[in-house]
Amino acid sequence: MKERYPDVTIETICRLLIPPIQLFALYVIAHGHYSPGGGFQGGCILGASFIMMFIAFDIGEVKRRMREKLNTILCATGVLIYAGIGVICLILGANYLDYGILDRILPVYTAKARALGSLGIEIGVGIAVTSVMISIFLNIATAGEHEGAPE
Repeated sequence: MKERYPDVTIETICRLLIPPIQLFALYVIAHGHYSPGGGFQGGCILGASFIMMFIAFDIGEVKRRMREKLNTILCATGVLIYAGIGVICLILGANYLDYGILDRILPVYTAKARALGSLGIEIGVGIAVTSVMISIFLNIATAGEHEGAPE
């Protein structure tokens, strides 16, 4: 493997660009139920910011900021948020992901309950997509070698 030589220009530009990119990703996730975009698109943007970090620095920096164990927990958490909201709707007697029924447990009107349910789904999808993108990238970049794997 070739030795990596730091490039001050690329590192500086990425240090300046990565925080606004991540902030924009959170904006896309948070406003996905009101406008085009949402969990998947925001999750892809957030995952791409970590890939950009790898391009500018190295894989150690990405792994330091997003440990494999944390990444796995976030992936499961995103899926559980999505599925959990759907199961809550089923328990309350509606169809899977029929958010209008959430007004029975939330102190809001039906329309607001639908918006909050949709927002919860977008957040779950955003978390899951971000962590899956990072996981896929790290598996490809490290040839499948995982942290803590026996040597």
